[in-house]
Amino acid sequence: MRALTFVLLCVHIGVAVMWLGSMGYSLFVVQPALARIAQGDVMRLEDMHRELAQGNRWKVVALIAVLWASGIALVIVHPGQWVLISLKALALAGASALFWWVSWRGWPQRVFALPEELPALQLRFRAVARSMFALVALSFALGVLTRY
Repeated sequence: MRALTFVLLCVHIGVAVMWLGSMGYSLFVVQPALARIAQGDVMRLEDMHRELAQGNRWKVVALIAVLWASGIALVIVHPGQWVLISLKALALAGASALFWWVSWRGWPQRVFALPEELPALQLRFRAVARSMFALVALSFALGVLTRY
C-alpha cells in the first residue's frame, strides 16, 4: 500500500507542479513579454496569444483529469484529514470551472471579437488567469499540508 501511495503521490504532485508552473510562467513571463513585443497593437497581441494557445486545451484537460483521478485515488488509499482534502477539492473545482469558462466560453468570444472589444476581453482573461493560478496554488498548498 505504501508503494501505491508513493506512486499516486508522485503523479499527483508532478502534474500539479506542471500545471502551476506553466500558469506561473505564462502569467509572469510570457504574457508581459508578448505585451512588450506587441507595443500596444491589440490585434498583434491577440494573434500571438492565439498562436501560443493553439492545441493546448486538451493537454490541460488531461492534466486536470489526472489531478482529479490521482487525488481521488489518494483519498481512497489514504483517507483522513477531510477538512483539508475538502478545501483542496473546492479549490481544484474552482480552477477546473474557470478553465472550462476560458476554453469553451471565453476563447470563442475572443476569436469572434471586434478589435475594439479585445482590450476588455484581454483584461478579463488576465483576471481569470490570476484567479485560476491562485486556486491551483491554494490546492497545491493544501495538498502539502495533508502530509501524505
